[in-house]
Amino acid sequence: MSAEPNSDNRLTFVIRVAGPQDTAYAQAVCDLIEAAAKVRGTGIAKRDPSYIASKMEKGNAVIALCGDDLAGFCYIETWESAGYVANSGLIVNPDYRKNGLARKIKKRAFLLSRERYPNAKLFGITTSLPVMKINSDLGYRPVTFSELTKDDIFWKGCQSCPNYDVLTRTERKICLCTGMLFDPNAKPPPEDD
Repeated sequence: MSAEPNSDNRLTFVIRVAGPQDTAYAQAVCDLIEAAAKVRGTGIAKRDPSYIASKMEKGNAVIALCGDDLAGFCYIETWESAGYVANSGLIVNPDYRKNGLARKIKKRAFLLSRERYPNAKLFGITTSLPVMKINSDLGYRPVTFSELTKDDIFWKGCQSCPNYDVLTRTERKICLCTGMLFDPNAKPPPEDD
């Protein structure tokens, strides 16, 4: 960690929409994603640095920096003519965990998705309890996979997951991941009396 704490002895992070100036971090993002997948023993789809760089160039990613260090990242993918949007590849550098960064990055990616695609359904699949909590706090709800995108290219991204056989054997109905969906057109649940 090369960043120094501020006068309050806390690290200072900048969380913003990534741009072309950030493409130098693309390989580091991919390395973090792959390392996290190995540690967790569950699938996080492998990403190619050129794909991550293209997300940055188009302004479809959120980056967190601590000084010049990559602290975290997330990007936006659209499916079915932007009817569905996923915030994918959420990762926090282990050196900067326990600072609430995942929540802040995910919230910024959520807001970016809502700004760019206000009528889209936002979705994700995860095995991570903390990510499920963050998604729930943002208004996502658990759903069956039948409520998610049908786009085969999305599901092809699951091939590098060690649990891919579960997904394919069940014809994409069941997996170890939990599907979560934010539908901007859904009615809010009734309030308790």
